[in-house]
Amino acid sequence: MNPLLTIDGLTAGYGALAVLHGIAFSIDPGQTTVLLGANGAGKTTTLRAICGMTWRRGRIVFDGRDLAASRTEKIAGAGIAHVPQGRGTFSDFSVEENLALGAYLRNDKASIQEDIQRWYELFPRLAERRSQAAGSLSGGEQQMLAIARALMSRPRLLLLDEPSLGLAPLVTKELFACLSRLREELALTMLIVEQNANLALEFADQCHVLERGRLVTSGRAADMRANDEVRRAYLGY
Repeated sequence: MNPLLTIDGLTAGYGALAVLHGIAFSIDPGQTTVLLGANGAGKTTTLRAICGMTWRRGRIVFDGRDLAASRTEKIAGAGIAHVPQGRGTFSDFSVEENLALGAYLRNDKASIQEDIQRWYELFPRLAERRSQAAGSLSGGEQQMLAIARALMSRPRLLLLDEPSLGLAPLVTKELFACLSRLREELALTMLIVEQNANLALEFADQCHVLERGRLVTSGRAADMRANDEVRRAYLGY
């Protein structure tokens, strides 16, 4: 099986500052991979670099195509969707308007409406609030909306930046149950940055740990979770 995403020698940053220093990893189709590390390790920058939101050097190969020189819109059109930290919903637009905006690259109106209904079924609270402004939703509801909006582009790879940030434990559990359904029903490939290392390692297949912009260890998530030395040295629990 060929990887869906291959990162090779990726260096990236902002202005004169390089945050990532030659990292490399790959993700197979249908696999869930988590990036862990302390604040400032380069996790968010990795997702932004994949999406063309920072300057970067190296190779970013998605489904056989090198996207390292591509603009953000082309990367989205290739099948990569990004749910940023802080959700990034359009607060003055309604839930349904936000979902429609997630399909801006599509022209199939009937299928767009079918997808909106599909995500209402997965996230029933969004259906109940379809006419409400996104800014009036709770934090958990906004995160669900951000994920559903990203799914409206029918991505093959979903990038999630701190999906549990600011959410109560019960809401986080519900959110990850929805992500588990997506993985099972759509065979959706995911790359997740997550502050809750224990939760992330329970959910993911593979794990990569970043420290000061460099990849310091990688392996099966189950093995990393069971490795006391790795957990103490890099994961803080």
